[in-house]
Amino acid sequence: MIFVEGVRKKFGAIPVLNGVDHRQSLGEVVVIIGPSGCGKSTFLRCLNQLETADMGRITINNVTVDAGARKEGRDARPQRHRLRLQTGMVFQQFNLFPHLTALENIIEAPMQVAGLSRVEAVTQGMDLLAKVGLSDRANFQPSRLSGGQQQRVAIARALAMRPKVMLFDEPTSSLDPQLREEVLKVIRTLSEEGMTLIIVTHEMNFARDVADSVLFFEGGQVVEFGPPEQVLKNPIHPKTRDFLRSWF
Repeated sequence: MIFVEGVRKKFGAIPVLNGVDHRQSLGEVVVIIGPSGCGKSTFLRCLNQLETADMGRITINNVTVDAGARKEGRDARPQRHRLRLQTGMVFQQFNLFPHLTALENIIEAPMQVAGLSRVEAVTQGMDLLAKVGLSDRANFQPSRLSGGQQQRVAIARALAMRPKVMLFDEPTSSLDPQLREEVLKVIRTLSEEGMTLIIVTHEMNFARDVADSVLFFEGGQVVEFGPPEQVLKNPIHPKTRDFLRSWF
């Protein structure tokens, strides 16, 4: 489902990703951990084409973007758009449109981008609100929702575009413990349903419970990867051990 080869990214003269390789199967749940500033969020943004890699190749669901295309003068924009449609992304901040209701936030992209009729989009939107436990909040604007409820609307909005892969960038970092569990429950449900997920998180107990594989990022590289019982309980790399010492 996901095949990443040699992805590199700089911001100015500062290298952020230093040759990341990654393979992930359909339905696999991968959790990425690592210190702040190690490239985790940039990696997700490159997968979603919010950032363009300087080097490397990204393939998701048989759609490929090659950073070399720009150097050869080829227009990569159509292919980047196709790749972006394969993924849904949920951010640390909810990024909901404040003037729209929960339902309106969810139906906007399916109508404007995917061409769904309003009737189709509303039907799908209400199904997704039910999925995240918010059927009774369809007509509430974000200001009337708790942080956990807003994040669940953001998940429903991402799912509305029917992505093949869901990317979560520290989706609970701005929530208190009770609201955090609301969001983690929804992500657990997606994993149980066989959705392909990549989750950047500092929730180590959640990572241990939900992940098929854990990647430890440091210095813009994957320095250790494997099943959670190995990476989280018996890490091999000394940098992984140092990072996890404060968690377990």
